[in-house]
Amino acid sequence: MSRYVRKLILTMPFYSRLFRSTLLSLTACTALMASGTALAAHHRQAADKQKSAVAPSTQADSSSALTEDQIIAIVNGQILTQRDVEDRARLFAVSTGLPLTTEIMTRMRSQLINQLIDERLKMQEILGRHINVEPEQIAEAIHTIEARNGMPENALRNRLKADGISLTTLIDQLRVQIGWMQVLRENLGIRNRVTPLQITQREEALQNESGRPQYFISEIFIPVVDPRHDETELSFVKTIITQLRNGAPFPIVAAQFSQDQSALQGGSRGWMQEDNIEPEVLSVIKQMPENAISNPIKVPGGYEIVTVHARRTIGKQMGTLLNMRQAFFPFNSQLNPAEPTDQQKLSLQKALHASQTIKSCNEMEALNASLGNTRPSNPGLQIAERLAPQMKQVVDKIPTGHVSRPLVAPDGIALIMICSRDQRNLAQQTPGQIADQLMNERVEQASQQLQRSLRRHAIIKLRPAAKTVLSHE
Repeated sequence: MSRYVRKLILTMPFYSRLFRSTLLSLTACTALMASGTALAAHHRQAADKQKSAVAPSTQADSSSALTEDQIIAIVNGQILTQRDVEDRARLFAVSTGLPLTTEIMTRMRSQLINQLIDERLKMQEILGRHINVEPEQIAEAIHTIEARNGMPENALRNRLKADGISLTTLIDQLRVQIGWMQVLRENLGIRNRVTPLQITQREEALQNESGRPQYFISEIFIPVVDPRHDETELSFVKTIITQLRNGAPFPIVAAQFSQDQSALQGGSRGWMQEDNIEPEVLSVIKQMPENAISNPIKVPGGYEIVTVHARRTIGKQMGTLLNMRQAFFPFNSQLNPAEPTDQQKLSLQKALHASQTIKSCNEMEALNASLGNTRPSNPGLQIAERLAPQMKQVVDKIPTGHVSRPLVAPDGIALIMICSRDQRNLAQQTPGQIADQLMNERVEQASQQLQRSLRRHAIIKLRPAAKTVLSHE
C-alpha cells in the first residue's frame, strides 16, 4: 500500500498548486510550480538563519544600533519606526526564502524606508477620502496569495506566526494596496468606465496590427527617489533579481515590492502590444528567453524587472481549451508515504472506486460536493499549452469524458475529469479583456501622477538614523 502511495505522489506534487485558484494566470502559476520544491527547502534554511542574523544588528554598540521603537521618519505627523522596517524585511524574507543576514538587511533598509513612506502617504490619502477597506476584502487578498503559491487555507497565517511575524504587517500592506485602487477609481471619475466605442476602437487597432508580436509579461517596478543617486535602488533591484533567479516566486515578490498597480495581480501585465511597452523594456524582452528574469532595466522614474511568460502573433495563437472538473479527498493529517493512516488508505480506496465508476462531469461535481468542496469542483477553463510540463503529462493522458487515476498530494487525493477539449484562437481578445486592458492603462497613469503629487506636498522629516542609511547606500 505505501509503495503505491509513494509511486503516485511522485507524479503529483503539482496538483494542488494548479487548481486551488482560478485567479492566477496560468503562465505565472507555471513558474510557481517549477520553483516550489527548491523554494520550500530554501525557506526552511532561511527561517533557521533569520533570528540569528537579525539579532546582531540590534545588539551592536550604542553609537550605531537601531532599537525597534526608534523613530526613523515622520510622514505628515505619522511616525515610522525601526520595528516597521524590521517587520517588513522579515515578511519579505519569509515570502522569498531570502536569508535575512545583517548584510542583506543593510542593503534592503533604504528601499524599505522609502516604500513604507510611500505607503504612509497612500494610507493618509485613503483615510482622508473616508475609504474603508472591509475585512472581507483583506481576507480575499490573503486567500489569493495562498492560492497563487499552492498553500492550503490559513497556511500563510500559520507560516508568519511560526516565523514570529505579526499578521498585521501583511494586513497593513494589503489594506494600502486595496484602498489605493479605490482612490484611483475615484480620481478617474467618468474615465473609470470603458465605453463600447472605446472597445471598438481598440479592436480596430488590433486588427490593423494583425501579424505583429505580443508578449505576456510580468514586471516589478522599483521607483527611484533621486535620479542623480540611484545606487541604493539599483543594489536592491539586483538583490531581488538574485532571489528570483534562485526560485523566489515572482508574484509574491511583485506583491511585496513593486510600486506599479500590477502588484495586486502579482506583477502580471497580461498580453501587451509593442506600442504599449516602454522602449527600454521592449528592446530587452525581444531578446529574452521565456520565463527568464531580466537584468535591471532603467525606465523613467525607476527600474523594472521583467519576465516574459509567452509570445504570440496578434490575431493568431491556436491552443487547446480544457473544460475540467475535479474531486478532492482531503486527508485529516499530512501524508507520510511510508506510514499512511487508516483514513488516508480509505480515501485512496474511495478515490480508486470513483475513478472507475464516475461517467460524467455532473457526477464529478456531486462527488466533490459530498466531500465538502474542499477544492472547487470547476477550476475554470485551462489552456493545455500553458500547463506546467508535469501536469500537462498527466492531463494529456486523460481521454475526454474520462477520469484520471488518483493523484496523491500531501494533503489529499485528487481526481480530474476532462469534460471537453476545444481548439481556439487564443489571440482573439474578448471585449471584456480589451476593457480590462484599457482600464489598467488608465489606472497605472493615474497612480503615477497622484504618487508624485503626494510626495511633492508631503512634509517628511527623516531622523538621523534614516538619513545615514539613505545617504550612504
